[in-house]
Amino acid sequence: MGTRDDEYDYLFKVVLIGDSGVGKSNLLSRFTRNEFNLESKSTIGVEFATRSIQVDGKTIKAQIWDTAGQERYRAITSAYYRGAVGALLVYDIAKHLTYENVERWLKELRDHADNNIVIMLVGNKSDLRHLRAVPTDEARAFSEKNTLSFIETSALDSTNVEEAFKNILTEIYRIVSQKQISDRSGSDESPGNNVVDISLPPTSDGQRGSKLPCCQSL
Repeated sequence: MGTRDDEYDYLFKVVLIGDSGVGKSNLLSRFTRNEFNLESKSTIGVEFATRSIQVDGKTIKAQIWDTAGQERYRAITSAYYRGAVGALLVYDIAKHLTYENVERWLKELRDHADNNIVIMLVGNKSDLRHLRAVPTDEARAFSEKNTLSFIETSALDSTNVEEAFKNILTEIYRIVSQKQISDRSGSDESPGNNVVDISLPPTSDGQRGSKLPCCQSL
């Protein structure tokens, strides 16, 4: 017997990247298990967790991968971009160096990930506003310049964690579903969508027409 978690319409792989200590693991645990561990240690290698959400009546299952940010694990992490359709690029708003390194992480993403990957820049630890080292406007301007979405979060107090993951998953879903519609309309296997563009003999009109509803449904 399968569990409800096994039932989904789409499975999207999303990766978490950024320097060590910016809170990637706690973002993952807050979203997937609603947990936060103040004593969490650096991730060694790679781990992942899943959670499903609803978008437009569809069940989207997110498989979220967390990787070590330390340089010595780079050999492990470079391979794990394969198949990823989304990435959360995380920095710590209270540590400017983690923000400076965003450009390097972005380059690595561009080098190893799919060209169409959806990227969101995430300024984590927004609860440390009294220690802020990275102005929100500066990070937002960087995001706009590099065509990234942007949000500030706090895994500690849950601020915007749900929104960050749901926003990127919704954006991925919109792109994928639009591509499916586009592929379907350009495919010979979908006569219902092509019926306006092609001339059909009168004898096959009824036959083609009867297939229209099934061809337009997902």
